[in-house]
Amino acid sequence: MIHLNIEPAYKELELEDLLSIAAQTALVHGGGDKSDLTLVITSDKELRKLNKQFRGIDQATDVLAFPSETGPESAHRYLGDVIISLARARFQAKAAGHALSEELQLLTVHGVLHLLGHEHGEPGKKAKMWATQEKILHELGVTIDVDKVVTAHSES
Repeated sequence: MIHLNIEPAYKELELEDLLSIAAQTALVHGGGDKSDLTLVITSDKELRKLNKQFRGIDQATDVLAFPSETGPESAHRYLGDVIISLARARFQAKAAGHALSEELQLLTVHGVLHLLGHEHGEPGKKAKMWATQEKILHELGVTIDVDKVVTAHSES
């Protein structure tokens, strides 16, 4: 199950279905389709606070993933939390020339892949993660060129 937590100020965007499908598709591709996670859409301020607290980096970022084995009561394994900055997603979508909905799907898939153990700190691991990410985005109908926006997500 995908638990969504979207700040009230962003509810008018009606992101629930779009992001739930993106997260579930990433789970299926990563072998975690019987897993639960929480997806949070929040502000740059919140991402900056979390990035400083947990990574020692005093700046906002686009997406953070926090793996966990405990979470909401469920019959399935709880993977953790994916937290996305809507302001950062808007900025990155505009800079790359694609829709906000596509950027949010990219960030959702990226965060879920991290919860499933994918990393991009080493060239071989990055190539594998980016290939998986691109395959999932293609299945979702997202047409952005992932290679074009890689630098925007290299720190996530």
